[in-house]
Amino acid sequence: MSDLIVRTEGYVGWITLNRPDALNALTWEMTLEIETALRKWREDPTVKLVIIDGAGERAFCSGGDITQMYASGRRGDLDYGRRFWRDEYRLNRKIFIYPKPIVTFLHGFTMGGGVGVGCHASHRIVCENSQIAMPECSIGLVPDVGGSLMLALAPGRVGEFLGVTGDRMDAADAIFAGFADSYIPQENWDALKTELAESGDVDVITPHITPTPDSRLAGWQAEIDANFSGDTLGDIYRAMPADPGPAVAHAQKLMARNAPFAMTCAVEIIHRVRNGLRLENALDQEFRYTYRCVEQGDFIEGIRAAIIDRDRNPQWQHASWQDVKTLDVTRMLMPLGKDALKWED
Repeated sequence: MSDLIVRTEGYVGWITLNRPDALNALTWEMTLEIETALRKWREDPTVKLVIIDGAGERAFCSGGDITQMYASGRRGDLDYGRRFWRDEYRLNRKIFIYPKPIVTFLHGFTMGGGVGVGCHASHRIVCENSQIAMPECSIGLVPDVGGSLMLALAPGRVGEFLGVTGDRMDAADAIFAGFADSYIPQENWDALKTELAESGDVDVITPHITPTPDSRLAGWQAEIDANFSGDTLGDIYRAMPADPGPAVAHAQKLMARNAPFAMTCAVEIIHRVRNGLRLENALDQEFRYTYRCVEQGDFIEGIRAAIIDRDRNPQWQHASWQDVKTLDVTRMLMPLGKDALKWED
């Protein structure tokens, strides 16, 4: 069974992520195949728009398939992960700048690498079971695949909150934070996909859109802004009151399990991207971290604890945020020179 189902139907180029037993986790080969399809359809006048969806009931895409990165990293192979991320980030940018509409249907889990495929599209549809997150700090990584741009653009300091906690957004939260556009009940998706294929016109989406419930994040924004507006992760921790409200209490619980170094770097990346709001800048900043992260160590340990041994007890290089030195962050996020991302197609 192919990990991707790639076909044309009517006016639509259609890609279905087809690893439901693995929550449609994205492999390196899938990344290359999606890019090939998009390049072909870009020049095909019969294809008016692209649909990307996921097979099964549980996930659009739960993230990148990181088990191979663990195996290669344990062998001391730094090139596999670097190649994967380089090619994945090129795909993220291709989706972001694609000249034809791309409609993504983000049911169930859309996390990490799934955000890179699903949330840079021009029309992002969520439903009643959507759960969208950037949980990378829990495995010693930083929000990547261009996610730092969405975090930098989120209202107030919601981006810092989401980036360092990895908190899961429902449909209303995702629309509020800028990770999705339209709420449409999943029972209407098949009919909408058929209309898109028959018409090649994204305007058929509008009659299906349903108002969303209130966003939890919107209700928390004042508290988030008051506590997550500092220049560094240390500033954020020091701003937290002894008797926190619901947003900070929730954040503290999630942050306690994440890598202090990754969270510190994530805050710095979001701030750098906010000062230069371009996807290329976001991907460049992220790649500085991911290029070095296998050698740096927390990423391999994070995968071990979460995926391989599943003991949920990672031994991070820094015991707490107070142990992270500014110089360590500076070195991790230094320009890569000749190894930096390049954007030739």
